Amino acid sequence: MNEIILNAIPFEPDAQALLSEMRIQEDSDHAGEFLQLLAAARRIARPKAVYRMAYVDGRGEDSVWIEGVRLDSRVLAVNLREVERIFPYIATCGVELEGWAQTLDDMLARFWADAILETALYTAIETLKRHLEACYHPGQLAYMNPGSLEDWPISQQRELFSLFSPPEASIGVRLTPSHMMVPIKSVSGIRFPTQTSFESCMLCPRQACPNRRTAYDPLLYAARYG
Repeated sequence: MNEIILNAIPFEPDAQALLSEMRIQEDSDHAGEFLQLLAAARRIARPKAVYRMAYVDGRGEDSVWIEGVRLDSRVLAVNLREVERIFPYIATCGVELEGWAQTLDDMLARFWADAILETALYTAIETLKRHLEACYHPGQLAYMNPGSLEDWPISQQRELFSLFSPPEASIGVRLTPSHMMVPIKSVSGIRFPTQTSFESCMLCPRQACPNRRTAYDPLLYAARYG
């Protein structure tokens, strides 16, 4: 497998941006406590990612085969209809940071740590994107993640992980029997070239979603995937 493992990702979070996100006044006692926590996290954090190039070698109405691995999703099959080359990926905040967060007893500190872990995951994702673009020059990319839509259930994490050598050995990410990733602040998916914009949010009617990136389009499924 032509895997690219990114396991030396610098973690240099924007402290002022995090203070603002946490609604912490810069001149408060909480600010000092948070910055101490952030400094400890920076010493420990090792965000990581792995990705590879793969090829579509079979297509069905509601499925697509990636190098012999069947992925069952109507939306994914349509999105990859004209695509030959894709980029499966896994990114994580890292087991080091998750283990550190689990040692915290104070509820407020754990809340702050959760945001720090999210930031580390985002750092891994952004590093992966930049590395992929620099190495492969793929043009405009969209992505899909197992579990983000009912159409592509989270149980398909197993199939996606099978496109890699064991990710637990390379970046410390494993699947539970219920197909959840550990560390929890991890994400997996497929990035693919596209001529039209696509976000899974376009097909998701859930209103109170903190991670929504674009508006739900109630007509899109019938128009593009029906």
